[in-house]
Amino acid sequence: QVQLVESGGGLVQPGGSLRLSCAASGIIYRIYAMGWYRQVPGKARELVAVLPSGGTANYADSVKGRFTISRDNAKNMVYLQMSSLQPEDTAVYYCNGVLRTIVESTPREYWGQGTQVTVSS
Repeated sequence: QVQLVESGGGLVQPGGSLRLSCAASGIIYRIYAMGWYRQVPGKARELVAVLPSGGTANYADSVKGRFTISRDNAKNMVYLQMSSLQPEDTAVYYCNGVLRTIVESTPREYWGQGTQVTVSS
């Protein structure tokens, strides 16, 4: 019922910056939280940042001070501003949302397809 589509990934040099965007489409009744996760081959998907509705953002220790998550509620968009990127940040980044639609009685998680971020010189 809801689709999340990421964009903004690509190749960047160490120390560079990227801004990821996630657009949510569908008839959304209520958003409880939006977040970003990342995953490398052979490893579990890990939390990067999460922003609860009406709350404050939480970040993985590895990205604190470098990444910033934000939302544009009017456009149903969530962003991840990444700076001082390092090779260890290379991963597929996934947009995540905890929300419910008008046809659902309870909230559930939705995932985007992912966007590749590669940090290399």
